[in-house]
Amino acid sequence: MPPYIPMPASAPLPERKHLQRLERIWIKHPVYFITLCTIGRRRILDNTTVAEVLVTSWREAASIHGWLVGRYVIMPDHVHFFAADATAAKSLSEFLRDWKRWTTRQVAQTTSIEPPIWQGEFFDHVLRSPKSYAEKWEYVRQNPVRARLAARAEDWPFSGECHDIL
Repeated sequence: MPPYIPMPASAPLPERKHLQRLERIWIKHPVYFITLCTIGRRRILDNTTVAEVLVTSWREAASIHGWLVGRYVIMPDHVHFFAADATAAKSLSEFLRDWKRWTTRQVAQTTSIEPPIWQGEFFDHVLRSPKSYAEKWEYVRQNPVRARLAARAEDWPFSGECHDIL
C-alpha cells in the first residue's frame, strides 16, 4: 500500500457528482406517513369515544405542536395518518411523544381503557410527491376492507381528513 500523502489545504476538492442527487431528493417541508400501534396490539381504538380524542388531538396539533395532520385511518390496534410540519414545529419525535402522552391521558379519562396505550416506537415514511401521497392514501384507506371490518372503505367510520396538507 502506498504511503498516505496529505493534500495541501489550498488544493481544490474533487467534484463528487453522486452528492448532487441530494438536491433533488431533499424536500424542504416533507409529508410524513406515520403508523402508531397500541401496546401489545390491543384492539381498543375503534370506538367513537377514542376516535373523537384522536381526531380532536390531530385537529389541534398545528396550534399545539406545529404539525398539520391530513388524512387518517383509525384501525382497532393502530393508526395511520399523514402529517406535515408547519412553522415553528417541534421535531417529529417530540410531536409524536407529546401526542401519545396527551391522547393516553385523554383516553384514560374518558373511557375505562388503562394506560399504557401506545408502543414506544413509531413508523414514519417521507412521501416524495403528491402521487406517492395518493397511492399511500388509497392503500391505507382500504385497510378496513382488507381486515374485513367494512365492505367498502367509505363505510368505515374511523377515517377522514383534518387538514389539506397537499
